[in-house]
Amino acid sequence: MPARSVMESDVLRLVQGRHHAPHAVLGCQGRRYRAWRPGAKAVWLEPGRVPMKVVHPAGLFECPLPEKPATEPWILVCEYSGGETARLHDPYQFAPDLDWKALVAFGEGHHCRAWQIMGAHCMDRDAVAGTRFSVWAPNAERVSVVGDFNNWNGLSHPMSVHGESGVWELFIPGLAAGALYKFEIYNQSGEVTDKGDPYARHWEVRPRTGCLVPTEPGHEWGDAAWMRERPDWRHAPISIYELHAGSWRRNADGSFLGYRQLADALVETLQDSGFSHVELMPITEHPFDASWGYQTTGYFAPTSRFGNPDDFRYFVDRLHQAGIGVILDWVPAHFPRDPHGLARFDGSALYEHADPRRGETAEWDTLAFNFGRKEVMSFLLSSALYWLEEFHLDGLRIDAVAAMLYLDYGRKEGEWLPNIHGGRENLEAVAFLQALNTMTHRECPGSMTIAEESTAWPGVTRPVHLGGLGFSMKWNMGWMHDTLAYFRHDPVHRRFHHDSLTFGLLYAFSENFVLPFSHDEVVHGKGSLLDRMPGDRWQRFANLRLLYAYLYAYPGKKLMFMGNELGQTSEWSHDGQLPEALGAVAEHAGVKRLVRDLNHLYRDRPALHRGDFDAAGFEWIDCHDADQSVISFLRREPGRDGAEARYVLAICNFTPVVREDYRIGLPEGGTWREIFNSDAEVYGGSGVGNLGQVLAARSPWMGRPWSLSLRLPPLGALYLEWGG
Repeated sequence: MPARSVMESDVLRLVQGRHHAPHAVLGCQGRRYRAWRPGAKAVWLEPGRVPMKVVHPAGLFECPLPEKPATEPWILVCEYSGGETARLHDPYQFAPDLDWKALVAFGEGHHCRAWQIMGAHCMDRDAVAGTRFSVWAPNAERVSVVGDFNNWNGLSHPMSVHGESGVWELFIPGLAAGALYKFEIYNQSGEVTDKGDPYARHWEVRPRTGCLVPTEPGHEWGDAAWMRERPDWRHAPISIYELHAGSWRRNADGSFLGYRQLADALVETLQDSGFSHVELMPITEHPFDASWGYQTTGYFAPTSRFGNPDDFRYFVDRLHQAGIGVILDWVPAHFPRDPHGLARFDGSALYEHADPRRGETAEWDTLAFNFGRKEVMSFLLSSALYWLEEFHLDGLRIDAVAAMLYLDYGRKEGEWLPNIHGGRENLEAVAFLQALNTMTHRECPGSMTIAEESTAWPGVTRPVHLGGLGFSMKWNMGWMHDTLAYFRHDPVHRRFHHDSLTFGLLYAFSENFVLPFSHDEVVHGKGSLLDRMPGDRWQRFANLRLLYAYLYAYPGKKLMFMGNELGQTSEWSHDGQLPEALGAVAEHAGVKRLVRDLNHLYRDRPALHRGDFDAAGFEWIDCHDADQSVISFLRREPGRDGAEARYVLAICNFTPVVREDYRIGLPEGGTWREIFNSDAEVYGGSGVGNLGQVLAARSPWMGRPWSLSLRLPPLGALYLEWGG
């Protein structure tokens, strides 16, 4: 009698779609076998063709097991009301088998390869092929796998939960790669929602929101040499080309280039222009084109807009074999509210904070991750490592780090909650970022993490063991804002803003900086960089060339958004493509050639890159000439001084006036060769220069034993090299 009452309870929960442990009552149960086949009129158990009794017309069947033990998995033969029959293996004879140690690590927040246990995985169980599904939804009353294979019926394939872990699992025999699926979640409020798999590795093309059981990777990598010898970012010339894959170039009919097309076209462009890396604006799966990828729903999937995961592997491999690194813009700060995504995943605030004072980001109308939840830590750490390991990426640029670090970011007084000490620092986010950087540097030596962090938070690139956040590099937003603000001034007024050029050197070596002219500077009504330059047409182009020359001489790694190298005339639009025809216009062709030459100079001259993070690689010659708006400084390779040093002298004239007989002091005599002039005629300039070289005289100046006299071009920059 007690067993009968339990059975009635189980039947009720199965029929109502509320059962959290169907494996406990289905499949082999002692000497009986129970099958759950909603919609079936009759069911037989094979081998033996044993007829099963209807326990409940909703689809529960039962029969005694044959006396002779089965030597192979059981098969159900089902007959439906229309007369059709189906022969299939019963999912509930395969018990959940996720490793408990892995579940413990996941729950403790340090499983950094959780994609190996979560999501959809094709496998064999007892020689039966199928797909295992697993998902974390601790507050759900029932979770089912739904798809075309069961007519999206959430009653057909309920999953079983692994105790307090909140992880649900089900193996579905016969389900192969390419099958479409979602998770149907019955929450504790009685609501039923269809959710995409947080760990899905392949999604449908938007606007559809289903997930695809992933195929095994079929791409054969050819980048072993690159992975073994990729550049040491600390000392290498890192020059990054920031790219929006959907608007760099399009097909003639306006459709997107696929990953493979994009790779083949990019290789030629980047090799010619000399950029060392491409940084992809987020290609993690996202539903809304106009979010540019920054509102991610698929943290383990390259967007299907441009192809499948193997197509993206080809993209990375192709660039690596051409000597070009690949960085991904990755967004762990926030995620969108789309109903098929992470928002209130199991009916509760699971990935986000329950309190909107921490769980919502008003600036983007998105939700902030709950970094204090250990399973969320495992999710995000695993996502980061997945991209680095599975796709051989060379680094991650972490978006919106300031929004993660500060509890009051973008919030007014009274709209945020302080930490346990009463402060505004998000201590859980700090712990996550430290764990992230520790993990990536440990598991993927040579990879980079780059913070987009816009405040003065101390130690962003300081190692974790010394109390820092542990990033490889940080965007120098202060330098970028000061520089662009300076260039907006008419040259006649620049002498009043000279400190905008010099202030940045007070902190230039406090972090490992990247100097970014990114997509954010050419959108939202800001216009293109060329638009922001003052003066007539000639002066605007001269100013732009001077801006880029200043960028490449200044200590720090370099980043330019696509189109900047063309001197694009309009601000960027994600719906269009780069105006390549500008390359045939003389002034724009000059800018393009200038960027190419600067990249090659930066790459070929150790003095211009080995000291990017080292104060010993920089020395002011004169930072005080505000009246003439001229600055001059030396770059040199750290560790080499005296007669063995190889110097590059940079001198910039920020006015449209030719400076005749401009004298500066130098540490070395002899010949200084002019290796670059932004005013050269080949770049569209006026050709004012120093006939290729200048001889320094033994004439003390500015406290230095040698000096030379230069002819400074208008709105121009010179690089001169001394080689000993």
